[in-house]
Amino acid sequence: MKFEFNAAYKNNKSPLTMLVIGFDAIVDPNSSGDRNQIKTTLLNGNGLCIKAFKRPNLINRIAYTFFRKSKAQRSFEFANRLLKLGILTPMPIAYFEFKTNGLIDKTFYISEQLDCDLTYRELTTNFNYPDYDNILRAFTRFTHNLHENNILFLDHSPGNTLIKKNNDTYDFYLVDLNRMEFRNLTFHERISNFKRLTVHASMIATMSDEMAKISPHNYQEIYTKMWTETQKFQNNFRRRRHLKSKFKFW
Repeated sequence: MKFEFNAAYKNNKSPLTMLVIGFDAIVDPNSSGDRNQIKTTLLNGNGLCIKAFKRPNLINRIAYTFFRKSKAQRSFEFANRLLKLGILTPMPIAYFEFKTNGLIDKTFYISEQLDCDLTYRELTTNFNYPDYDNILRAFTRFTHNLHENNILFLDHSPGNTLIKKNNDTYDFYLVDLNRMEFRNLTFHERISNFKRLTVHASMIATMSDEMAKISPHNYQEIYTKMWTETQKFQNNFRRRRHLKSKFKFW
């Protein structure tokens, strides 16, 4: 077993270890996840979120053992890196890796449980949400700030940003952190990073308008690029889903 803890939780190593060892026995009626499973529980009255990553296939077990960091380790390290850059994410607590026959098998990432007011997903389904326009524009500025800090969040999708109201402003927290790159980003990469977020042209228009206010590019250039990248992504997604369903049928 390999593990690393947040210094603030160094006195809780034993109970945290027991939680991941007994993960299957944790009862959480709101447990979620198809590929990866997420459960919430309590430790000393504090909420924890435990993510159990799907057991990797043989090739990835070899890769994660010898050539690259596991998803759990990357999640933990990226969370700490984000916080140092002033980007919010639920506080990282620990990660664990278990090996079978010398190869990585089960891995876990633990963070503090965050009670949010909404996620970005709600903005894609409820256009009458209170203060909707301000939230969407604040989210756009948040994404711009990621890019200004040389952060490319590869899983920038509707469910991976938690939103908390903070008086008259909004705080944005990233989750599902294992796929990130840290480097200078081109204009294309910045705008393409919005492509997973919505299928609605009205939202693209609002985000493009806000981006035009805080970047050197004009509205039409941003909107055209963002909408084109969104359509490409959606077309590819539908094509993959069609092929997958066809393959399952045969």
